[in-house]
Amino acid sequence: MKRKYFWSIYFICDLISGSSSWIIFNFYRKAFIENYTFEINEKLILSTILISIFWLILYSALGSYNEVYKKYRIKEITQTISQSFIGIIFIFFTFLLDDKINTYQDYYSLISVLLIVHTTLTFLPRIILTSSTVSKIHNKKIGFNTIIIGSQQKSKDILIEINNLKKGTGHLIIGYISSSNGKNIISQTGLKKLGNYKELGQIIKKFKIEEVIIATEADEQEKTNSIINDLANLKVAIKVIPDMYNIITGSVKMNSIFGALLISVNPEIMPSWQKTVKRLLDILISVIAIVLLIPVFTILSVIIKTGSKGEIIFKQKRIGLNNIPFEIFKFRSMYIDAENNGPQLSSQNDKRITPIGKFMRKSRLDETPQFFNVIRGEMSLVGPRPERQFFIDQIIQRAPHYKHISSVKPGITSWGQVKYGYAENVDEMIARLKFDLLYVENMSLILDIKILFYTVIIMLKGSGK
Repeated sequence: MKRKYFWSIYFICDLISGSSSWIIFNFYRKAFIENYTFEINEKLILSTILISIFWLILYSALGSYNEVYKKYRIKEITQTISQSFIGIIFIFFTFLLDDKINTYQDYYSLISVLLIVHTTLTFLPRIILTSSTVSKIHNKKIGFNTIIIGSQQKSKDILIEINNLKKGTGHLIIGYISSSNGKNIISQTGLKKLGNYKELGQIIKKFKIEEVIIATEADEQEKTNSIINDLANLKVAIKVIPDMYNIITGSVKMNSIFGALLISVNPEIMPSWQKTVKRLLDILISVIAIVLLIPVFTILSVIIKTGSKGEIIFKQKRIGLNNIPFEIFKFRSMYIDAENNGPQLSSQNDKRITPIGKFMRKSRLDETPQFFNVIRGEMSLVGPRPERQFFIDQIIQRAPHYKHISSVKPGITSWGQVKYGYAENVDEMIARLKFDLLYVENMSLILDIKILFYTVIIMLKGSGK
């Protein structure tokens, strides 16, 4: 089966194990707890279907079907046990707590049997699949197309290290791109130069590259940073060769005892379950906010329409997740001819801003129509503020690391927005950028809640810039 569909085998196995464990559990409940004859009826069939769907939704939300080819056995064990425990606790309090029992000992018996049966039936096919995949990777039968970017010597060294490992790491080295006009290293290692660094994007696309190893010299920190910035939008896993400083300071995180010594530059910071909860909260809070703000929307719409010519809702193309453009919604806070001379950022005493616009911008009410962008999936409640391509091009010229921003959904509010408010020039955009990068590298539900809290305070005080 093709790799892109391999997750479906896990999916089918989980479907079978979820339904089987529920039927076995019901047999135990009827035969040993309730002392009834076990029979398959419509109620059991319906509950089995619902429980099976519940397990599949839970596993999907917790990321069980993401990158199944990169699973390892220890992770599979801990993931299966923790997911089973969470799901069974939910099932117990939702479906089983009102069961007729003789003593509370029966509750302990029921939950123990369900936990043991479900975990066992789920774990066995999963560990077989994962072990089979790990074995194929270790035996170098399957892997991930990888290129090395760096100097000739470092590229050769890392290739030799990977090739000399007793077990394969999954890196199928296609070739290398020299960061300093190097030549082929075929004579000693068979490492082929794939092209010039300027062709990086085309090479990654042509050879379907999934991972990139950066092998620059120890004194080329600036060059390393530049390569990482250039790879930011190319959807590849990035790894670098650590120096002794990285090792001593704890920057090197190893998952495999037998793997090559590499640092993952862009690991997933926010766990899959938090991403799912974040999206659910985005939708829930946005729907509630829209309903509660209907009177405010109505009043603002009347004032905006009667106060100056133009549409009530202002639409503007911004750049979102993975550099995909979208139309952002805002209450119009400027006069309609505000940008006759081309794209301009607003300032605190900008004459282009209408009287009601000044109030809306201070209270952030002009941003509230973006709750519809959130529901549409183009934005999140919290995330780096989206910018126009015109200003992005200027920012990247001076701060190439801005490219990392596109790896997450833009937000209605952000850490940078709370700290700086609206940027009046590119300098302020760049100053705000460091907080948005900090957010990207430290994403969590707790951080989102803190940012939302301070945003609400700013709105209530009307102290927004």
